[in-house]
Amino acid sequence: MSPIARAARQTFKALRVRNYRLYFVGQVISASGTWMHAVALGLLVLSDRLHGNGFNVGIVTALQFLPMLLLGSWGGLIVDRVDKRRLLYVTQVASALLALALGLLVALGTVNLWEVYLISTLFGVVNLFDNPARQTFVSEMVGRDLMPNAISLNSVVMNSARVIGPAIGGILIFSVGLAACFLFNAASYVAVLVALFMMRPTELHRRPVVVRAKGQVREGLRYVWSTRELRDPLLAMAVVGIFAFNFTTTLPLLATHTFHGGAGTYSALMAAMGIGAVIGGLMVAHRSRPSTAMLSMIGLAFGVMLLVVAAAPTEVIALVALVFMGLCSISFISTANATIQLRADPPMRGRVMALYAIAFLGSTPIGAPLVGWIADVSSPRVAIMVGGVATLLACIPLALRYHRGGQMSESTLGVRAGISVAEPGEVVDFAPRPAIDALPERDRVEIRQAGTA
Repeated sequence: MSPIARAARQTFKALRVRNYRLYFVGQVISASGTWMHAVALGLLVLSDRLHGNGFNVGIVTALQFLPMLLLGSWGGLIVDRVDKRRLLYVTQVASALLALALGLLVALGTVNLWEVYLISTLFGVVNLFDNPARQTFVSEMVGRDLMPNAISLNSVVMNSARVIGPAIGGILIFSVGLAACFLFNAASYVAVLVALFMMRPTELHRRPVVVRAKGQVREGLRYVWSTRELRDPLLAMAVVGIFAFNFTTTLPLLATHTFHGGAGTYSALMAAMGIGAVIGGLMVAHRSRPSTAMLSMIGLAFGVMLLVVAAAPTEVIALVALVFMGLCSISFISTANATIQLRADPPMRGRVMALYAIAFLGSTPIGAPLVGWIADVSSPRVAIMVGGVATLLACIPLALRYHRGGQMSESTLGVRAGISVAEPGEVVDFAPRPAIDALPERDRVEIRQAGTA
């Protein structure tokens, strides 16, 4: 086998699983529709009909994630209690109906800003359950060993769609109008429904659902806060989510206000970032060895690239910088997602990933209006620059902790995570003897007992 073929086999190894392969294809189509919807939504708010500004764009973005911020832990608990595949049937149908409703309102020329606010909020309610369900369903499709690779390939899907969606969306907006993007998005959910229907349930790595009991939300919160390898990346992601990951707010303003363009300019900016994100996702998928130390380094690079984009003097330079920023952004997301999922105990995974969604997406109701307001009172460049500075401030402590005396901690955390998530009868690849010997006696006893059980 040639080196190129070997690298490709390593990068796309999760696609050898039939159920995941079906899901992957369905997500490519659906995610393209989602990004077309995102492009059209920002331009709809800024259009002559609605007369919106940066703050209004931020509000629309925030409303899509407000339910996640307020009720995310509860949504994660529901995901832990139910069958993920059945829940995804419900969320995909609901999302399709909402996109259809918005498309019809725009097509008929009767859409008002309050209706956009309402539909965005309802999308947020659906996402409250859909996001943690999709995140945890990945492990049920591919199992623990292939989970980091599958998560990274999911990121490739979303960011391939970031290229395809805005490109097709820009053409549709110019030739047909904004309504076509929303209607296409409604139709795209059918691809996921077909993929879910065609899956073989017997090949899923299902885990027993969590039995209803009192205090399970608090239990999940206590578990995350007491587990350093979960708490640290989640706190960093919350800061980055508030100030940096607001591209549906900042990029329309950068396109229209800074570079004095329109739908074509916005689509080009999104596509450039998407190209870089695809490359970054493939790089992470090939490596498939996530860690908090790696996450901190990627975060520092992401913060620097945000500052470069903010300072770009021309549209061409901004496009080039966005490629590298997209590479860093998706590498950061994929690494954080995989690191947290691998560290989380399976019965807690839905609640842990709901907290991840709160940090990454639920922070948007705070960040999007704030960043939109900063752009209005100063400029889109300053808003992006604030995100870059916040990202650096969030990741510098992680880098210091996990690179200065944190290397041994990282390895031993991996050992203990391996014990906590092992299936009955699963072989656990323990750390080398020097790392085990460095542990306290209580932990060494725990490892020996687990290894001989």
